[in-house]
Amino acid sequence: MLVPTVVSLALGLWGVRRGGTLWRDEAVTYDMARRALPDLWATLAGADAVHGLYYLVMHALFAVCGGLDPLLVLRLPSVLATAAATGAVAALGRRLAGPGTGLLSGTVFALLPQVQRYAQEGRSYALVCALVVWATLLLVRAVERPGRRAWAGYGAVLLTACLLNEFAVLALVGHAPVVPRAVRRGWAVTGTAVLAAVAPLAVLSAGQSAQVAWIGRPGTGAIAGFAGTGVLALACARALGRGGAHRARLPVLALSLLVLPALLLLLVSLAEPLYVDRYVLYCQAGTALLAGAALDRLVRARRTRVVAAACAGAAVLALLPASLQLRTPQSRTDDVTAVARALAQARTGGGGVLFMPARRRVWSLPDPGSVRGLRDLALDRNPVASHTLYGTEVPAEVIRARMLATPRIVAVRDPAGQPLDAAPGEAVKRQTLAEHFVECGTRRVRGARITVFARPGRCPGRVFRIRSG
Repeated sequence: MLVPTVVSLALGLWGVRRGGTLWRDEAVTYDMARRALPDLWATLAGADAVHGLYYLVMHALFAVCGGLDPLLVLRLPSVLATAAATGAVAALGRRLAGPGTGLLSGTVFALLPQVQRYAQEGRSYALVCALVVWATLLLVRAVERPGRRAWAGYGAVLLTACLLNEFAVLALVGHAPVVPRAVRRGWAVTGTAVLAAVAPLAVLSAGQSAQVAWIGRPGTGAIAGFAGTGVLALACARALGRGGAHRARLPVLALSLLVLPALLLLLVSLAEPLYVDRYVLYCQAGTALLAGAALDRLVRARRTRVVAAACAGAAVLALLPASLQLRTPQSRTDDVTAVARALAQARTGGGGVLFMPARRRVWSLPDPGSVRGLRDLALDRNPVASHTLYGTEVPAEVIRARMLATPRIVAVRDPAGQPLDAAPGEAVKRQTLAEHFVECGTRRVRGARITVFARPGRCPGRVFRIRSG
């Protein structure tokens, strides 16, 4: 377990600050974690309850480590959780197929690009992954040595994962095929208890489903990627399954954990779009176990050791560009730090600011000084006062009146080509700008456009250079 865990920790710490940048989901974590507990509780009652436990953990962490670099405080839990998950994958491989498989499975897991990505992100997915993988290890132990304490440990760890993110409950589907009939009753009782305990959170978060309205139905790319991974994993599992009854447990567990949770979420998403790969990040443990077992078989065969070494070296070299790219601001959907810098430059000259759509107000939350001196023309109550993620806005007619009374407006918008929000307030923002203002200059940064608008004939000589980023 030690070598893969150290590899994971080193990869997690390498470039963890990403040049001092963060993206909008991390900005939400940062904002929520720094709210006073009463405000945080009140917000969770109406929004983002699915991440409530994670925000509480981060709130405590920021309270203890408030003087440290906030980016490190934000991301170190994910770094450590990924290292813990790597150790659990190595322990699973060792228990099911021997020390060679354990060493290689853990190392493969640490190197997977998706795992590296969420190891450096201030969100709950790495923690959930670690807990699910450890619950899987506890399940294997409970199957071998069943008892109340064994099942209680498995259930407690899996429940904690579900409370951090309720999609962890899908791991039960991935665990079911490896539970022998002799202990199925104990597993069923434990699983039922976990479902019952997480049900109140599921009911509460179901009432907040508007927050995931941005998720579309799975596209052909997502389905083809899942199908291709499944076919390759199945072929690998069948080949490995010929190694005896004891070693056959690894392919069954790895394949079910890799395929079944994601497949169920994909099927549900055909009716109610919910599929996002990070929600089932723990499925990557199955990928690592299969790859590690296959590499171990190659290494143990004398004639193929050179081939195995060549394959491993080629894989590491192939992953290097992805690993480098993941540690740059360009690896995320947007760059909140770059938005703040552009806003700080655009606010010279005063006036008003519009966030289009309103949820992009999150870009200003980590650095409120970036909009100092600009009046938020649509804002009614700020995020803390309104107990919401992004604040509440005044009615459309009030937004229009405020805009017409303001000679200079800084609009913070999505990149061109993104779907337009059909809400009345958003439509009024776009219509009023188009009819009564002219564009003076735009700065494009990662995932955003910051545009200065003014009344016709009142644009300054230069707002800022128009550039891409």
